[in-house]
Amino acid sequence: MKMIITEYLEIDLEKETWHCRTCGSELISARENYKKGCLVYERDPREIHPPLVDAEFNFSPDPEWIRILEFYCPNCGTQIETEYLPPGHPITHDIEIDVDKLKERLERGEIRIEDGRLVVP
Repeated sequence: MKMIITEYLEIDLEKETWHCRTCGSELISARENYKKGCLVYERDPREIHPPLVDAEFNFSPDPEWIRILEFYCPNCGTQIETEYLPPGHPITHDIEIDVDKLKERLERGEIRIEDGRLVVP
């Protein structure tokens, strides 16, 4: 019983695990931050946003003020997420599913999953 969460991320409610939607690989427990199950690549922001002019203020992010983190499936290499954070800031926990409550509602028939999508009858 898998439910689509994002373009490249799904949750298996029977196993209670996060999965890559591209290859189906299991990433980590659904009770944890899915990003902990991904490969992480920290990019130099100047590589993504190169300077537009040759001057002190060039419209390119300063790597001392911002870092770009890319999260990839460890099996197929699909990029699952990207986030911009100040240096030293912990990785965000952007999606948290109440697995127990979701399973309760499914069992009671309040909601159901069809083709990976949540449906309210």
